[in-house]
Amino acid sequence: MAEHTYKQYDAELESVRAKVLQMGGLVEQQIVDALEALVQADVNLANEVINNDHRVNGLEVQVDEDCSHIIARRQPAAGDLRMIMMVVKTITDLERIGDEATKIARVANKLHQSDRMYTPRFAEIKTMVGLVREMLRVSLDAFARLDVSKTVDVARQDEQVDEHFRAAMRQLLTHMMEDPRTISMSLEVLFVAKAIERIGDHAKNIAEYVVYMVKGKDVRHTTVEDMERETLQ
Repeated sequence: MAEHTYKQYDAELESVRAKVLQMGGLVEQQIVDALEALVQADVNLANEVINNDHRVNGLEVQVDEDCSHIIARRQPAAGDLRMIMMVVKTITDLERIGDEATKIARVANKLHQSDRMYTPRFAEIKTMVGLVREMLRVSLDAFARLDVSKTVDVARQDEQVDEHFRAAMRQLLTHMMEDPRTISMSLEVLFVAKAIERIGDHAKNIAEYVVYMVKGKDVRHTTVEDMERETLQ
């Protein structure tokens, strides 16, 4: 009887983890589609991203409820409790990544409808999206395998994303000063860059939760070097 209960418990935990990874795949697609909608001025795709946000939210609610039931019924301790805490925090960050993708899609719609004085160059934005997608993928892979070996890479890439954001901001400010007619458009693009920078922050948070789960150490608000030391111990 006890063995059956343990197997059922493991199956419940596995089901929760599978839903988190499903949610992760969905938000990554949202990021890809939002960028495509922005660059191609594709209103239909932008609206698809906005309409799909409810699917991300729905998965967050499902996983949250599953975790509440597991805590109430199983009263998990030690490692299992850390796992549940990691899951609850991770889905919050994934839901927020979905929100940021939706913001980008809304900007894509606005830019399409506006009377463009100039077409913004999206090179910096595309580079940033490439980095945050990789960060998200590595973080979710670390989550799936409970493997901290690549989590420091995510923290380092977050610093690169921040640098690209600052570069994009400088570039856009120059545009605005040189030609005030570009101010409205530049501010929208800056809003997109900020959304992508926030996605990077959320992906890094997920990597940090994995370190907490595996090592029992909270590496939030520490340096990359501190995080590296903890993962190597």
